[in-house]
Amino acid sequence: MLNQSISLRVCGSVLIIAGLAGVNASCTRASSGAAPPPPLGVEVVAVEQRDVPVYQEWIGTLDGLVNADIKAEVSGYLIQQAYTEGTYVTKGQLLFQIDPRPFEAALGQSQGVLAQSQGQVEQARAQLAEAEAQVSVAEANQRRTQLDVDRYTPLAKQQAITQQDLDNATQNNMAAKAQIQAATAQVETARAQITAGLAAVESAKAAVETARINLGFTKLTSPIDGIPGIAQLQVGALVSPSSGAITTVSTVNPIKVYFTASEQEYLQYTRRFATPEQLQANNQQLQLELILADGTTYPSKGKFYFADRQVDLRTGAIRLAGLFPNPGNTLRPGQYGRVRATTRMHPGALLVPQRAVSDLQGQRQVAVVDPNNTVQIRPVTVGETVGPLWIINTGVKPGERVVAEGTQKVRQGLQVNPKPFQAK
Repeated sequence: MLNQSISLRVCGSVLIIAGLAGVNASCTRASSGAAPPPPLGVEVVAVEQRDVPVYQEWIGTLDGLVNADIKAEVSGYLIQQAYTEGTYVTKGQLLFQIDPRPFEAALGQSQGVLAQSQGQVEQARAQLAEAEAQVSVAEANQRRTQLDVDRYTPLAKQQAITQQDLDNATQNNMAAKAQIQAATAQVETARAQITAGLAAVESAKAAVETARINLGFTKLTSPIDGIPGIAQLQVGALVSPSSGAITTVSTVNPIKVYFTASEQEYLQYTRRFATPEQLQANNQQLQLELILADGTTYPSKGKFYFADRQVDLRTGAIRLAGLFPNPGNTLRPGQYGRVRATTRMHPGALLVPQRAVSDLQGQRQVAVVDPNNTVQIRPVTVGETVGPLWIINTGVKPGERVVAEGTQKVRQGLQVNPKPFQAK
């Protein structure tokens, strides 16, 4: 009985094990028969071919077309600020007033010196007239004494008169000649005084003009139409020619934008033109766009203004400038932006979205979906960007489909389910 019971238990265990094995085998067969996963869904876009303008962008800094520093030309205290900071001013408008009283006193003093010098000249002229009259009288006296000498000389030889009479006539003639010389000397002295007086008058006139100019310098006016900045010195401050700029007035319509291009870019651009005249004509037609700091594009187009005379030795770049109309004075000096220009046309360019190009260890590549919806990873060479697109120089053909969404999930030979790319 005991042996029979043991045999029954063994047989039951074997049956249970066999049943479990059958169940496992059945599950294995069911798993091996499951359907494969669906192809990966990706968004694709066709390679587009068309003629496109090639843009280039540079970082730009805005500046006034003319920036006039307002500085003191004389020393004194500021007693008035006659403008509102940041508002438009016109040429000749008063900006600051320096205390004019010391300069008014200096002008009055120099005018007094001028009047005194002119009086001295008039006095010297009167003395000249008097001296010339004395010369005339002396010359008349000398002619009379000379006649006496001429008449007495033959009479003395004939002993018709005494020798004393002749000697007296001779002495009188010599005295008359001395009077002529003395009167002539007075004439020369008077003339010298007039010359010195006239020089003093000219010096006094110059002093008066200098004083008048200095008085005018007490009014600090705007030399241009423009917008003045914040005053660096306030009313009550002592200013002088060494004080620096009190404020700056800038002409902002049009406004100037400085930007720098590399030496290579500059050479590539200029070499496309056979003559300087062609280059100049193209520069005049070149239109610039200004992309502001908030990403918006300034509505008015700009024009090329000039290129600097030299390349910066430190950076290897050349400084360029453009002019943009600014009728509402919206743009202000000191703002930053990006300057964009169409530098050339690229005929038959192959275009793909920039997001379709990936970078693997410095190698640019795209995922091309063939007619069988199989992925091919191809290396490509890229050119310039055109908005959100990239010009592909080599690696793709027109009309081929490239993956624009899901590039990080695909691999060589992967079967995919392509759908049209939806730009977000």
